[in-house]
Order: sequence, then structure tokens, then C-alpha cells
Amino acid sequence: MVMAASETKFHVLAVDDTLIDRKLIEKLLQTSSYQVTAVDSGTKALEFLGLNNNDHQDVEVNLIITDYCMPGMTGYDLLRKIKESSSFKDIPVVIMSSDNIPSRINRCLEGGAEEFFLKPVQLSDVNKLRPHLMKRTQTNVNKRKAMDEIVSPDRTRARYNELEVN
Repeated sequence: MVMAASETKFHVLAVDDTLIDRKLIEKLLQTSSYQVTAVDSGTKALEFLGLNNNDHQDVEVNLIITDYCMPGMTGYDLLRKIKESSSFKDIPVVIMSSDNIPSRINRCLEGGAEEFFLKPVQLSDVNKLRPHLMKRTQTNVNKRKAMDEIVSPDRTRARYNELEVN
């Protein structure tokens, strides 16, 4: 089956140490037509992205959704590592938690998270993800257009033709 450009699936990296929560978020994302890679820790997320050994993978991830409370590396720690990465800093990150702790929520949002979902995550929460993906996609399209304009032969030719030759 060939997909039209408008039907391209966004790739979401889902990170949760609890199997049932991981399966739930994976199912909700797939129901909403996202391609999902699910891992059970922040460390495995970094491995998947190639950030733990400076061996950057050539992976196309459009959004990362992670649990906050995980052993070893919290979702906030993962958020910080992603935002410090030159390759992945622009990828939207969403944090989820079963704890409604305002200071934790504010810390994550101030640290660069796009959203903070309270568990159990519901389909209405997943529906809030698309604007973040579309905003990022539009930003990338605008950057590409700007680069195309800069190196466009027509633009260069027009600037060359404006020069006076003595």
C-alpha cells in the first residue's frame, strides 16, 4: 500500500517502564495512526536515538512521550538529554505521570516539555499531540523553503543580472 504525503505516519517513541502503561499508550497511538516504537527505560530510549554513545542513529522520530517516574533515569532526565542534543532538541517531548504534582508539572514544562499528561492517558490526550507534530512539520517545511530560496539558481541569476557591468 502506497501512502500519500498527507497520510505519512508520524513516528512516536514511547517510553514507560510499566508494561501495561506502555501497551496502553502504544495502542492509543496506533489507533490514532501513529507509528510507534516502545521502550521500557530512558536508557533504552537514548540507545534507540543513539545519544548514549555519541553514535547518532539515522532515526526519524517526530515525538517522544515518556513516563516521569522510571528507575535509573526519570522522564525529566530524558527530557533534559534530548533538549541538550543538537540532533533531537527540536523534537516535541510529552511527559506522563500518575502523580498530579504541580511543581513537577511546571518543572517539566519549563524544561521544554510540550505537554504533561496525567495517567491513565486517554484518546483525548493523544489527540492533543497532532498540533505539536504539525507545528514541527511546518517549521521544517519553512526551513527547507528558506534554504531552497537561498541556493535557488533563479534567485542567484536575478541577483547577478542586477549587477552593472562596466
